[in-house]
Amino acid sequence: MQPESPQPTSRLFIWLPFLLSAVLAGGILIGMRLQSAAPPLFIRGEGQAGEVAGGYGKLEELLRYIEAKYVDEVDRDKLVEEAVERLLQQLDPHSSYIPADQLETVEEQMGGSFVGIGIEFMMIDDTLNVIAPLAGGPASLAGMMAGDKITGIDDSIVAGKGLLARDVIRMMRGEKGSRVVLQVLRGKAPVFKVPLTRDVIPMNSLDASFMLGAQIGYIKLNRFSATTHDEFMKALETMHTKYDMQHLVLDLRQNPGGYLQQAVNMLNQLFPVKSTPLVYTEGRAVSRTDYESTGRILFPLKEIVVLIDEGSASASEIMAGALQDQDRALIIGRRSFGKGLVQEQYEFRDGSALRLTVARYFTPSGRSIQKPYSQYQDPDHAEEPVASLAMPEDSTRYYTRKGRVVYGGGGITPDIVVPVDSILMLPAWQDLRPHFYPFSFAYSQQQAARFRGINAEAFRKNFQVRDDLLDEFIRYAVAKGFKKDKKVLESMRPELRRQLKAQLARILYDETQYYQVLAADDQLIKKAVAVIGQGGLANKK
Repeated sequence: MQPESPQPTSRLFIWLPFLLSAVLAGGILIGMRLQSAAPPLFIRGEGQAGEVAGGYGKLEELLRYIEAKYVDEVDRDKLVEEAVERLLQQLDPHSSYIPADQLETVEEQMGGSFVGIGIEFMMIDDTLNVIAPLAGGPASLAGMMAGDKITGIDDSIVAGKGLLARDVIRMMRGEKGSRVVLQVLRGKAPVFKVPLTRDVIPMNSLDASFMLGAQIGYIKLNRFSATTHDEFMKALETMHTKYDMQHLVLDLRQNPGGYLQQAVNMLNQLFPVKSTPLVYTEGRAVSRTDYESTGRILFPLKEIVVLIDEGSASASEIMAGALQDQDRALIIGRRSFGKGLVQEQYEFRDGSALRLTVARYFTPSGRSIQKPYSQYQDPDHAEEPVASLAMPEDSTRYYTRKGRVVYGGGGITPDIVVPVDSILMLPAWQDLRPHFYPFSFAYSQQQAARFRGINAEAFRKNFQVRDDLLDEFIRYAVAKGFKKDKKVLESMRPELRRQLKAQLARILYDETQYYQVLAADDQLIKKAVAVIGQGGLANKK
């Protein structure tokens, strides 16, 4: 009998392991090729396989598809930054992304200092002119003077190269202790070298402090930085001890704010009673935080007036709101900007940062002064700051400690409204503004012998901008592209004189003299002095 032939099923069992191995190997090979050609799913959170739970990871997944499949090469970093900026635009106007190359400059502005050589400069006719060496800085200690022209920095020529101010700043700044050599032209003398060692240069947030009259002091702040409270207290001490200051005019016009804690620290000096509510903050993920006065004051003050306008925001509004709600000060000017949001900063690993709105702040009466986001406009088409801006759209009433009515929902409404000077809103005025400083600087250099030996007080009292100087300025502006309108210019002549004199005072002396010249004809300051003389809040109904 012949042996039985193997059945087909038996043969299949014999080869099945080999077939499965081949299929598995082929699958692995195909999978590896597919993985190299397309991005894998990036899944976070709970959800079914193949899904992106709650949208998490979708942006990363999208970027991987673009990198793997898009027809052209793309710059991933640029795409990421643009995506971040567009995403933040869907939140509020104050949440922002700061690229790594801008973060240092932003933090310098708020930190109160930077490392450099210590000069104020301006590019005039493509030449770097020293406006003033900063007192105590490397440039000042090395003998540099206003009017010096810097033609070179280290081995780089800077004159006639069309450089922007930011290019020059980048060349002059560096690490503390590092060296830089300037090529300097002074008058008709040959170019000479000035070696400098970079050092920490303070950035003041206090523009000016001086007496307006008997016992009335004036302080002008441009922002709330890390050093603002210290600068404020130093100014108070000087005026209190030297001039017996009893009353204060605090100028917060065009002050965009800054650190909340600095505003709180300053408010502590202005409220003699401990535990007076100043401000509180609260957010969805941030619990309520109350700020109250400490009751520890060093320099007692009687009456206080705060000046604000449409450029006063954030910490400026915290100051004004607390003082108004507690009936500690009168607020004069125009309705403030309306920024009642608190940001925290979070840094990314690449050196960039996110400033995210985490809470709202509220004044002691409980009002939020944040204006609706719909009122934010393009700066080029912003609403003019006229008297109608005094009343916010939200007419909800809040009450001060003494029962006076105040409003929220759109900035701080002043107790006394002083409309903006209509001349300052003319297009011709805006066109002339860029020419004040360079013209005044050039004029001060030409007339150096005339001003030599004249002190600041004598200049303020005696110097007059006569018609010949005013006409010379207008000719200068026309040569730079200003379109002359005789009728409009005639109406602006008093303000042009005031501005030219103030700019000359700034160049010849310092920032304080600039503000002292302006203060003599400032309508808000005049009103503040008059109110204090009439008893201030005591007579306010």
